[in-house]
Parts: sequence; C-alpha cells; structure tokens
Amino acid sequence: MTIRTRFAPSPTGYLHIGGARTALFCWLYARKHGGTFVLRIEDTDLERSTAESVNAILEGMTWLGLDYDEGPFFQTKRFDRYREVIAQMSSAGTAYPCYCSKERLDELRAGQMARKEKPRYDGRCRAGVPHPPAGIRPVVRFKNPPDGAVVVEDVIRGRVVFNNTELDDLIIARADGTPTYNFTVVVDDMDMNITHVIRGDDHLNNTPRQMNMLAALGAQVPVYAHVPMILGADGARLSKRHGAVSVIRYRDEGYLPEALINYLVRLGWSHGDQEVFTIDELVGLFDVKDVNSSAAAVNPEKLLWLNQHYIKSGDPAHIAHHLSYHLGKLGIDPTEGPDLVEVVKAQRERAKTLAEMANNSVFFYREPQSYDPKAAAKHLTPVVAPALRDLRARLERLSDWDTATIHSTVADTAREHGLEFGKLAQPLRVVLTGGAVSPPIDVTLYLVGRGRSLSGLDAGLAFLDRASC
Repeated sequence: MTIRTRFAPSPTGYLHIGGARTALFCWLYARKHGGTFVLRIEDTDLERSTAESVNAILEGMTWLGLDYDEGPFFQTKRFDRYREVIAQMSSAGTAYPCYCSKERLDELRAGQMARKEKPRYDGRCRAGVPHPPAGIRPVVRFKNPPDGAVVVEDVIRGRVVFNNTELDDLIIARADGTPTYNFTVVVDDMDMNITHVIRGDDHLNNTPRQMNMLAALGAQVPVYAHVPMILGADGARLSKRHGAVSVIRYRDEGYLPEALINYLVRLGWSHGDQEVFTIDELVGLFDVKDVNSSAAAVNPEKLLWLNQHYIKSGDPAHIAHHLSYHLGKLGIDPTEGPDLVEVVKAQRERAKTLAEMANNSVFFYREPQSYDPKAAAKHLTPVVAPALRDLRARLERLSDWDTATIHSTVADTAREHGLEFGKLAQPLRVVLTGGAVSPPIDVTLYLVGRGRSLSGLDAGLAFLDRASC
C-alpha cells in the first residue's frame, strides 16, 4: 500500500504555525514511507475564502520547503463530483431531502437545550415527506446509522468511541445545492485514496460522522491521527500575542525555514534528548505515533536559539540566499557590493536573525550618513587624526587588497604612531561603519573595498577637521 497523506487548509487566512506543523507532520510521514503528499484547498466557504489566502498558504509552504506531490486541488472545482455522489447516496437511501424550516429547527434546538439535551435533528424527514411543502428548497441530510457505535482507533489519542445516538443526520448539501464541509472532505479523501489523515484534534468530533459516510459509500476508512493544539507559553490557547502569526511573518523577522521546521516538529514530538535535526534525520526518525497526546506550548526563546544555531552552522551560500531577501527589504542590491557569502561568514557569529544580520551589514553596501554620537565622541579624537591620515595613504598604495596585508598595514601604522592596535582600529571602524561594532577590522576593510575604505577615511578626516575648528 502506498501511503497517501493530505494537507487541507481553508483559504480564509494565512498559514499559521499550527497549520504549518500539521502540514509538516503529513509531509514527513509521506516522505518517510515513500508515499504521496497531497495539497487540497478546502475553499467551499465562498464568503471567506480569498485568492490572497491561497497565495499566502502556497508561499508559506514553498518557503518551508514542504513540496507537495499532487495538487493543489480546489474543492470549488469539484462541485459536479459532489452533486454526483449526493445523487448516488439519495438513490441508495443513505441521504434524504429535509424540508424543515429554520424556525422549526430553532424551536427544536431551544426545547432540547431547555431540557438539557444535546441539540440534534430529530429525523422528522428521515422516512420521507409524502407531500413536500411548496416553495421550499430542501437541504440534503446524511442518514446516520441509528444505533451502534463508531470506534476511532486514533494513532495519537488511542481508541475513542462515539455512540451513533449522539450523532444526528448532518446536512451534506445546503438548500442552494452547495455541499458542506464534512461531506466534501469525505468525497475528497475517498477519491484521492488518502490512507492517513493527520490533522488537528479540533476535527476529532467530525471523524465519526465522516467514517459513517465513508462506510455508506463503501470506501476504505483512512487511519486517523489527531494532533493536539499548540498553546501559548502561559498555557492559554495560542493567539497572535503568543506568535500565532503567518509563517511568512517569521521569514520577514529573519528566521530560517529549517529553524522553524526544527522548532515546529519539536512541538509535540521528540527523539530522545536530541534538539537539532537535519531534514533527512527528521524524515528517517519521525513517526506520527510518537507525537505526544498532550498539547505543546510555544517557546520563542527556543526558536531564537535554533535560528542562531542554523545561522552559525549552516552553509554560508544557503544563508546568503535568504539574507539577500532582507537586504532587498532595506533597498540594497546585494550584487552591488562584496560577495554576500563572505558577508555571511563575517557576520554569522553576531546575529540571531537574518533581519539583524542585514541591518548590521548595511555599511558594506552604503557609506554611513552619520556617526553614532557616543562612538564618535569616544574614538574620533584629534590624537588619532595623524595616524588615520597616514593609514589612508598606505592603504591607497597597497598592491594586494587582502586581509593579511590589510591587517599588517593597520598594525604597522598604529605602532609607528605609538598607538595600540585597537586605538587605531576603533576610529577606523567608526568612519567605515558609523558605529563601534563590526567584524575584525581587516575583514571589514577587505569587504568594504579599497575605494569605499578610502572615501570613508576622507569623510572621517573631514569630520575631525571640522571638530577641531
């Protein structure tokens, strides 16, 4: 049997971390077993579904690297198929038209609640309506089995039993003919040969209804695994204040996709004490049966730690690929400056996010428009002016522009002017970067380049001249 999983988001908003984790679990399980990962867009909520949300979901999955093998399939493109199955069920007697008005159903519900009964349809139209009322377009209901039980052998939660007496005859087609969520899911899972349904545990109560419909259609019932919700660090249901934001927001804040993947998989799954995993390791080690049955809580500090780890240890070319996006947001074309891979190597020890790295690297591509006042007051003093002027002349005469030659030139100049190396390096750093922090000064000069290093020194010397007047 070929394993087939599916991720089926509703395009009524962005792809948040809860949905991304579900997609990840489905993707990993399919990849582990050499199976197929299907993307299905459940867009039957016509009022709330938007093309923007579809794009946000696709963009988020692409950024995370969760490639799908089939799809995306849109439910709104399958209405003819749903109508066909409803007709088949009606002919087979497993579905029936219901003419009950909204007023009657509201009155029925109110009475049941007053008697502290579980609200459910009473089956008035179940046996048929000999004289259908004129002018009323019926809904179509599934004829749920009246007795017995549905047993869900959930991979994560274990056995869960639902009595059929607790399940009413749910509507599978509205009066206007549009199909309902629980019905379209059943037809799609059947037609797409889905073998494993991995989804949030908020869908658990839908499962017995869907299983009964699959049985009525003579379809194979998939294996179900309901993943617990994600909680905020305070134990409350996850919300925007906890970080329940778009996956793309994490990209924009400077997180690497592999850091977020690693973080998400650890929200409810573990392998011993191991904290950091490659994608290949996850594919080999992950099993949905090992997902914890209790809810996991977010830990933003852990995500930041993981991101810093991947920035430090990742392939510099890969980091540079993602860093270029953040430089672009700052209006910088990374091709108009030093090799971006070399910038990553120089900056990777000093940044927890790519956004931070980009902001710290602006000076490699633009001359500073001003100097940090504290740094300038401390390091740009008249005593260093002669050494800076001499250093400028020496740097201009260099035949080789490499870190070793640059380092020895700065060191020789400092020594000949009676200065410690740092006493010349720091004012040089200020005039090149505008602040007091950068990679080692030889690396900084090398990456800034000869032309801009000289122009930066000219600007710094002019600043000192003006200050001495």
